Amino acid sequence: MDMWQAEKPQRSERVSLNKVRIQDDFWNYYINLVRDVVVPYQWEVLNDRMDGADPSGAVRNFRIAAGLEQGDFYGFVFQDTDVAKWLEAVSYMLEADRNPELEEIADQMIDIIGQAQQEDGYLDTYFIVKEPDKRWTNLTECHELYVAGHMIEAGVAYYRATGKRKLLDIVCRFADYIDTVFGTEPGKLAGYDGHQEIELALVKLYEVTQNERYLRLGRYFLDQRGQQPFFFEQELKKRNGKSFWSGFEEHVDLTYHQSHLPVRQQEKAAGHAVRLMYMLTGMADVAALTGDKSLFDACLKLWDNIVTKQMYITGGVGSTSHGEAFSFDYDLPNDTVYAETCASIGLIFFAHRMLKITPESKYADVMERALYNTVVGGMARDGKHFFYVNPLEVDPKACGGGNHKFDHVKPVRREWFGCACCPPNVARLLSSLGEYIYTVQDQTIYTHLYIGGEAELKVGGGTVALKQTTDYPWDGRIAIEVTPQSRQTDFTLALRLPDWCSDAELRVNGEPCPLDNRVMKNGYITVHRNWNARDIVELRLEMPVVRVHSHPLVRGNIGKVALQRGPFVYCLEQADNGENLHELVLPKTAELTARRVDGQLGSIMTIQAEALRLDEKKWNDALYSTAELPPMEQMTATFIPYYAWANRGEGEMTVWVREQQ
Repeated sequence: MDMWQAEKPQRSERVSLNKVRIQDDFWNYYINLVRDVVVPYQWEVLNDRMDGADPSGAVRNFRIAAGLEQGDFYGFVFQDTDVAKWLEAVSYMLEADRNPELEEIADQMIDIIGQAQQEDGYLDTYFIVKEPDKRWTNLTECHELYVAGHMIEAGVAYYRATGKRKLLDIVCRFADYIDTVFGTEPGKLAGYDGHQEIELALVKLYEVTQNERYLRLGRYFLDQRGQQPFFFEQELKKRNGKSFWSGFEEHVDLTYHQSHLPVRQQEKAAGHAVRLMYMLTGMADVAALTGDKSLFDACLKLWDNIVTKQMYITGGVGSTSHGEAFSFDYDLPNDTVYAETCASIGLIFFAHRMLKITPESKYADVMERALYNTVVGGMARDGKHFFYVNPLEVDPKACGGGNHKFDHVKPVRREWFGCACCPPNVARLLSSLGEYIYTVQDQTIYTHLYIGGEAELKVGGGTVALKQTTDYPWDGRIAIEVTPQSRQTDFTLALRLPDWCSDAELRVNGEPCPLDNRVMKNGYITVHRNWNARDIVELRLEMPVVRVHSHPLVRGNIGKVALQRGPFVYCLEQADNGENLHELVLPKTAELTARRVDGQLGSIMTIQAEALRLDEKKWNDALYSTAELPPMEQMTATFIPYYAWANRGEGEMTVWVREQQ
């Protein structure tokens, strides 16, 4: 039966982080890095105690708003979200593993937030401290509901982790107040925020409180966006054209805010990439909880446009620095790309919500692609340096070299940012990684990501323990030990067959199982049986090095190839191959050899290939010449996983390489 024939589709419940324990060589490095380095480091930055990092002012703003200090607001109008996302990351860590010392620090911050909250429930330190008479007068630019959304997410996460209601009660008061302000009823403001976030946050608040008021409010913000007359244009007129950022402006770029059309009528990804991803996440949530098929259909259309026409091979989205935005179909330049880390995190949020509604491997494939490439690549191995922008081709000479179209591209990660949305976003995603491995729907446990560890899941009216053992992502062998709580439990275990894998083998308790149409369902290998304690499912995924080509309409990649092995996209880096990487050519017949190496980048799989290189030293001094090009010289090219680049100093990098026919 089609899931939308019922009043509401069945939707997977959240997997609690205290029911999943990751024990995985690859991911434990980053999870421990977040716990031991990133979160403490960010707390010091948020308190302005870190030399060399851009000032934050985020904690001090709350102290000023609470009356605990005197001073002026510092930072961006949305500076509060840095604290909120830090608290959310801390919450996920506490849910997985209680830490009394860290919990005490969080409790003290929550006390300050409570003191800063106004009597009517309002909570935004910029408008409390700096412009108390300007509330809700510039939703287009000033992020008030975006700030509210992130604080709501923190409140929900902290309650789930600790059972403490203080921050949850704070955000409920704030949401109740927001509900009195916004709506289509007489006397209310028929508006919505310029930066989507409140929509998905209100769904989370509904899920823990079961208060329908919050779900209705989240749906209102989606339904109202893009309706005519356009709210942002009316708002600008009321402000007499005054702009928060530029002084004055004549019109609002509605497409930038995804408010040019009602959300159900939008068919192409457009505008600010992070905003669209957050909006789609909220749309998928509301569609599932309300049974709104038209909203879900809009999610499908936009998903298809993104992943088939506007997504980088690394899972990056948003190709232009102008507006940090999508541009047009197949416009995917490698050197001027934006591909904000937060946008890929938003893409993971969206993909995960789609998986919870309809478990199809295409969503998990994209989730994995963004996770293993752009997101983990957004943070250095030291946990103290971050990428905001994730290019696929870099020449350090171009960055800051006078050509301003490259000004946003950095050849090395930075310690912090004045607009520091990406570092805490990476922290909150990696600290909640346990949520993304499995979902349960009907009588089926779906395995979306192959990450070693143990999980305890409820299926078929009982509890099942899973123990996943693997050296993934370097090796394609996965073993899952299944132990039902009762002696025999009847359910289905579904294992994702990744889109990069052309051959796989499955064994159950040592017996081979054919992978035919009877067991394949929506990209998952399904194993249905009465399970006994310590049944073993073994999956072997062939993991060859493959050459990937772009659609012919991606102009910058014509005649070029990228290498991929397993979930990893690979790149050339100057540290291994010297400068002027554009001179390299990969013959079509070149053998590609994967080799495990240990070193500065950790234990990784590199790829070696016999390549050709133009020697520019044999070129004459003329800028142009009718002479033939110098002969190509043989060399051994070394490719490393894209996520690992820029950990060995400044240098060139490229993902796409010219291919010789």
